[in-house]
Amino acid sequence: MLLGTVLVLLLGGAAPASAHAALRSTDPDDGSVVQRAPRHVTLTFTESVGLLDDSFRVFGPDQHRVPTGEATHAEDRSDTARIALPGKLAQGTYTVAWRVVSADSHPVSGAFSFSVGKRSSTMLQVDTGPAEDPLTGGLHTTARYLAYLAAALLVGTVAFALLCRPARTSPLRRPVVAAWWTLLGSTVALLLLRAPYEAGTGPATAFDADALGRTLSGRPGLALLARLALLVLSAVFLVWLARRRDRREPVALALGTALAAGLALTWAAAEHASAGIQVPLAMTSSVLHLLATGVWLGGLVALLLTLRRSSGEDLTEVVPRFSRIAFASVIVLAVTGLYQSWRGLGSLSVLSGTSYGRLLLAKLVAVTALLLAAGYSRRWTARIAAPAATVRTAVPARVPQPVGAPAELEERDSPDTVAGGSDGPGGSDSPDALRRGLRRSVLVEVAVAAAVLLITTVLTGTLPGRAQAEAARQAPAGTLPPTTQVTVPYDTGTGAVTGRGKVWITLDPARVGENGIQAVVHGSDAGLVVIPELRVTFSLPSRDVGPIDAELTDRGGYWSTNAVTLPLPGTWTMKTTVRVSEVDQVTVEKQVRIAP
Repeated sequence: MLLGTVLVLLLGGAAPASAHAALRSTDPDDGSVVQRAPRHVTLTFTESVGLLDDSFRVFGPDQHRVPTGEATHAEDRSDTARIALPGKLAQGTYTVAWRVVSADSHPVSGAFSFSVGKRSSTMLQVDTGPAEDPLTGGLHTTARYLAYLAAALLVGTVAFALLCRPARTSPLRRPVVAAWWTLLGSTVALLLLRAPYEAGTGPATAFDADALGRTLSGRPGLALLARLALLVLSAVFLVWLARRRDRREPVALALGTALAAGLALTWAAAEHASAGIQVPLAMTSSVLHLLATGVWLGGLVALLLTLRRSSGEDLTEVVPRFSRIAFASVIVLAVTGLYQSWRGLGSLSVLSGTSYGRLLLAKLVAVTALLLAAGYSRRWTARIAAPAATVRTAVPARVPQPVGAPAELEERDSPDTVAGGSDGPGGSDSPDALRRGLRRSVLVEVAVAAAVLLITTVLTGTLPGRAQAEAARQAPAGTLPPTTQVTVPYDTGTGAVTGRGKVWITLDPARVGENGIQAVVHGSDAGLVVIPELRVTFSLPSRDVGPIDAELTDRGGYWSTNAVTLPLPGTWTMKTTVRVSEVDQVTVEKQVRIAP
């Protein structure tokens, strides 16, 4: 009943989509020149998106912001965003900066340009603002990592107490309390930071009443509220559990499982699993993955504390139990992790070609190191469990001896003598030595596990490779490429101030036909410099075309032309010749793509 309520609360209205929204098309097309001013600007995405108060910012040719209407969905389609433009727009190039929230709760942003009548003669760089506030982003990422860490510790420690049943649970109370408070604090922080995180603003806006109200009405906010409610119920459960003498009761295990699954669901319902293909299966997999992570990694911390405080006799029962539970958790992690990797990647080709794929490879390496450490720990576990097995299988029933029998006969037949080995307390298999060895290997596991959780935190905030590939495939053929900007470093080897620097070249619109070029020359101190000559030529070796001279004109501070015609699509070679004196010049080659 509890899980059903949380599921309805969090998933009401959720529809399949591509995890992480990617821009599919724009209207007007990016880089296009329209003869009549458009009435609206419309964006289409690969999944449903949420709109913000400041989802659109439109800048005119004079770099001033253009007044616009309220952002809406076009034709009630949740995968679109639209803004109304003023009735009259001056001729020139307009820049549109946009920001929306994808269905998996992560904000995405970008910018594109279009021109009315003709392109502006001077292409100035418009400051559209940062994609996100660095401080807000850092605080949000830290809170997410602490939430993952605290949830794993809370779930794993309680599961260890219920399933492994150590004789003393007092060493586990402090980490359980610390994990509960950390998860509570990080959840409150995520709830407050949600609005500035979505809008890309500073943390000070977290206490804006209107912004907080929008957060509480959205699915990510509802997920965080549900997590807070489950934490309150968890506190009641933990107090009740602490007062019970028999922790093996089925009702305790059932209640603990339900609460842990509910907590895991608050993550699954607001991240990658909640959007994309096979959403029900993906959310089930995500919940199982999070639970297995908590049982294994949080259980490691509980085992580490138990190793420090418990007796050897207790460890011979507890350690083998946890070893079996950890092995089952690893199997669940392997199966669900393989499915989630396939769902996020789509194909092996994006492993090395996307940030998501590279992070996934890093996580795979870290998990492999974790499994190696776990395998080493199992060797210590087997040695700890061996004495208990010897006692169970090798100790015969004590044979009563006649009254007055010799003392050495009594000692020879005693259980301690039969079960004892040749190793004394100082031997390599003494309980203290085994406990120290296992404690060291478990400590290594805990350290590697913390690194795995850190990579996972970054991974859940990265655009999946499948969504990125889908956006590239579904881009309509008529979409124009954005303006191409190329930085050409030069070094004439003279050692003079103007002998080293960079040329910033803008090629607009970088497609077949007439193109405009603007070039700005910077010296070694990043300041503008005046040079005698700047020459740019284009050639297409695969079709034996060129070189085509752009014939740049010195405009007094920059070089430009609006009349270079590139007749064919493909990867062209752009040669830039920079002459800084009568005798010093250098030519640098760069590849540029020209679209149809």
